[in-house]
Amino acid sequence: MPFETWLAFTAAAAVLLVIPGPTILLVVSYALGQGWRTALPMAAGVALGDFTAMTLSLLGLGALLAASATVFTALKWIGAAYLVWLGIKLWRAGGNLDVTPRTDAASSLKMLGHAWLVTALNPKGLVFFVAFLPQFIDPKLAFLPQVSLCAATFLILAFTNAFAYALVAARARRIISNPRTVGLVNKTGGSLLIGAGIATVALKAGQS
Repeated sequence: MPFETWLAFTAAAAVLLVIPGPTILLVVSYALGQGWRTALPMAAGVALGDFTAMTLSLLGLGALLAASATVFTALKWIGAAYLVWLGIKLWRAGGNLDVTPRTDAASSLKMLGHAWLVTALNPKGLVFFVAFLPQFIDPKLAFLPQVSLCAATFLILAFTNAFAYALVAARARRIISNPRTVGLVNKTGGSLLIGAGIATVALKAGQS
């Protein structure tokens, strides 16, 4: 994978991970209720959940590429449209972060398992990986090295992001619960997603 492509993937993945979703809401709820000790098990559970969802998605993408490069290319166009749709939806989400602190006693293993289940079984995660990853995969290059690098990068970023969210939620609760802060994150992330989708379409049009 060219360094420029990997760098673009890393930047896009970092933006997407920062945007609050079901997994991050779960991480924040535990951190608000039980403090910084939740950071490590929750981050590990998120990484394992993303690994599970990504593995299932990659198996499907690999089979699709082997069956038809044309269909794989069509999936890239669909993925670009999906990114734009996510961006618009996020822009309109406002600044509400509906999180209830979890005060029930939970062991580290239970928190890890809960984070893994929520992340791995979220159907939006599977759809996201199928739509997102093909944007950075070159069908002319070996498939496995490309997806392995993308997967390792994404998992490191996912762990770091969840860990950071848990620490921030535990130490700076006003920031997490501030509608203006949440709204700013949503609008910034939404704008970047829309821009990524449009840039992908423009790049493909220029290559055709």
